[in-house]
Amino acid sequence: MPKLSIEPLVHPTAELHDCRLGRYTEIDEGCRLSETVVGDYSYLMAHCMAWCAEIGKFSNIAASVRLNATHHPMDRPTLHHFTYRASDYWDDAEHEAGFFAARRTKRVTVGHDTWLGHGSTVLPGVTVADGAVVGAGAVVTRDVAPYTIVAGVPARPVRERFDRGTTERLMALAWWDWDHARLRGALDDFRILSAEAFLEKHGG
Repeated sequence: MPKLSIEPLVHPTAELHDCRLGRYTEIDEGCRLSETVVGDYSYLMAHCMAWCAEIGKFSNIAASVRLNATHHPMDRPTLHHFTYRASDYWDDAEHEAGFFAARRTKRVTVGHDTWLGHGSTVLPGVTVADGAVVGAGAVVTRDVAPYTIVAGVPARPVRERFDRGTTERLMALAWWDWDHARLRGALDDFRILSAEAFLEKHGG
């Protein structure tokens, strides 16, 4: 595997449209991303799909995750997309601009230092906050609180990763904003210290 660097590592089979990728990012094979921002050090494994999504730094996104799985219009006489993608079917018809504009107002937000398990799905307008974990195969229909683990269909809270005080201190420390050299200097502490000991040492 090529070494990660300031330049994003994008697999040749990945398809990206109107995206912005941060430093040390990786987009694996078969991914399809559109109108998506990927923060520094984050990665998406094979066959992920994201549309109108904002992904923070250090996000760990497993294979086959879908961000912003859009809904069909259930209040219309038909669910089919010929009503809003009409120009795909007729030369004298246009796509329904207002429909797509409304969809774009429901961006998905994934926070810093998050983990989205294999095959999980995040629905439109949902925020997965900093430090949160989404279990494999979960369907996230509502916002996930910071440092909370959710799982299931629909996703429900399983437990908090840390006590409330530790969570607040980690968020205040915001280590994900440290520069590359400072991260390297703290590497051993990230490996061996508990969250509480890490906070004591690094001033959180």
